[in-house]
Amino acid sequence: MSYIYVKTLPKPHREKKRLSPQHKKIFASIFLFSGLILFFSVLFPILQFQIEYATKFNQVLNPLSSQYYNRSGSVLGDLSSSDYTQLSSWFVSDTGSTVLSSLPESSSGNYFLSIPSLKIDKATVIVGSSDLKKSLIQYPQTALPGQLGSPVIFGHSVLPQFFNPKSYLTIFSTLYKLKPGDDIIIDYDHIRYRYIIEEMFEVQPTDLSVLEQRFDGRYLTVITCSPPGTYLRRLVIKARITDL
Repeated sequence: MSYIYVKTLPKPHREKKRLSPQHKKIFASIFLFSGLILFFSVLFPILQFQIEYATKFNQVLNPLSSQYYNRSGSVLGDLSSSDYTQLSSWFVSDTGSTVLSSLPESSSGNYFLSIPSLKIDKATVIVGSSDLKKSLIQYPQTALPGQLGSPVIFGHSVLPQFFNPKSYLTIFSTLYKLKPGDDIIIDYDHIRYRYIIEEMFEVQPTDLSVLEQRFDGRYLTVITCSPPGTYLRRLVIKARITDL
């Protein structure tokens, strides 16, 4: 038996194609345009909020004013050192330190919150938790639903275009669209309570007065960051219980 060995010819060398200056300009323009779209998709909702809703919450601020910024000097808040999915980061003292760090690690009960006008249906509220990625949170030293005083409920928010009523990271992103007279429904201990919104306003992250209790009636306080997508201020919604 004989064998024939055939030597393969070397593959021709192919030069790598280089982009022409015209193609480079086209790609550069595409990247620039994409970057501008991304930038304005973040900036526009914040500016729109300031124009359309700031007067509603008595917060007409000059964007060049130091009051417009928090202590980090950033319009979006100090994202590098604070985790705002943790409730303990939400309020700071005059020196810049957090003031809710004493929250208990374990929860002590839960119930459900619904806001029909925002299509939020039976979102879980955990009393005494700290992780806003998993639920809404009631501050543990405040009244329970139906009692004299006011449950104080916190929820996370992001840019409004990402609002999803079933995601706890985005659940309160459109809370600013509520208005006095709207309903908030609480289902607690097999009883349904209906609260009517009475007022909406903003406070600075140093203002802990929103946790205070009034015992002349049965109220509800709901809080998120404002403007949505930033950590500049806290939007506070006050409601009073009414008959179903």
